[in-house]
Amino acid sequence: MKEKIFSFINDSESIAVELETELTKIPAISPDSGGKGELSKCIFLENWLKTHGITELLRIDIPDERAQGGVRPNLIATLKGTDINLPSLWIMSHLDVVPVGEISLWKTEPWTVVKKDGKLFGRGTEDNQQGLTSSVIAALSLAGQNIAHKRTIKLLFVADEECGSYYGIDWILKNRREIFKDGDLVLIPDSGDEKGETIEIAEKNMLWVKFHITGKQSHASRPDLGNNASIAGARLAVLLNDELKLIFTKKDPLFYPDHSTIEVTKKEVNVDNINTIPGDDIFYMDMRILPMYKIKDILNEVDKIINEFAKKWTLEVKYSVIQQHESKSTPVSSPIVGLLSNAIKEVYNLTPKPIGIGGGTVGAYLRNAGIDCVAWSSFDEMAHQPNEYAKIENILGDAKVMALLMLS
Repeated sequence: MKEKIFSFINDSESIAVELETELTKIPAISPDSGGKGELSKCIFLENWLKTHGITELLRIDIPDERAQGGVRPNLIATLKGTDINLPSLWIMSHLDVVPVGEISLWKTEPWTVVKKDGKLFGRGTEDNQQGLTSSVIAALSLAGQNIAHKRTIKLLFVADEECGSYYGIDWILKNRREIFKDGDLVLIPDSGDEKGETIEIAEKNMLWVKFHITGKQSHASRPDLGNNASIAGARLAVLLNDELKLIFTKKDPLFYPDHSTIEVTKKEVNVDNINTIPGDDIFYMDMRILPMYKIKDILNEVDKIINEFAKKWTLEVKYSVIQQHESKSTPVSSPIVGLLSNAIKEVYNLTPKPIGIGGGTVGAYLRNAGIDCVAWSSFDEMAHQPNEYAKIENILGDAKVMALLMLS
């Protein structure tokens, strides 16, 4: 049976190329990033799965008036097993992708897949269409050959992973928690490494913060009449960056990097002309905090720093939390960890190790809801980068690992 399944997967390069190519043509970008959402991509995938024999499909549409069709779609494809008492296996990937970024850095057209040197180039080909495609090929290797499996298999394709999961797994867990049963196994093919030798069982706590500094606008020739918010914003950004890193210094070898990361990132435009001193400045910080710290501890220190800063420079500083979540860990003893480890050993001939990551996956929401899950894949970590690609050998190799899980 295993040989038959692996033979099917080895012969599935054309399926991988076709699916990646067609999915990439549909830029499923969140309205938060200027896009229309995932509906067109989801409809294509529904029809494609039906055409290839996977017909038990359920859509969970979450209202979002900003998006195409007014919804953010989440799709579940089910392959029923022969033993209803066994926990189901969920393989969960996401439909949405990030924008192209700086187009001049791309060597190919981002929304048209280019096959070269065993790689498929295009936005979203790795993040997260590689895992999506692997899961579909693994499912087809069973369903397409009428191979019986005891465990029910559920492929979940979620929306809104890139911008907070409010219209995706977060909403589902708050409103449709009953679709997950006690003991269900969950694999998220959205984190990994080049060899596929790390299994992510924990994530750092995530905190995104928007800072708004209000000074006083004036003509650039009369700084005495104003209070330059741009300079104040730069000072505050450096201060927060330096002070918070000096306070939260602990390390945890489970994670790489092994410390909390605290970074100034996005900055909004203030004035449009050179000869005006801005009265407002807005910047953002992305903080990935080791689980030994609580988010409230970070925000307490932020309060102290900005209060002292505002008094010193006689201006107003406000902040708002854009996104935050604290994440539990999946125990190493959890069945999904052992089953996945065995499958990886068989396919890739290596012994994987459990790790924690600073990046965010939908796993944080599942763990906080009491559902053990792992994130794993073999890829080159091209997510969000120009010239993103997925290796065909990784798509097919990971499909074999997933197929073995389906038979477990």
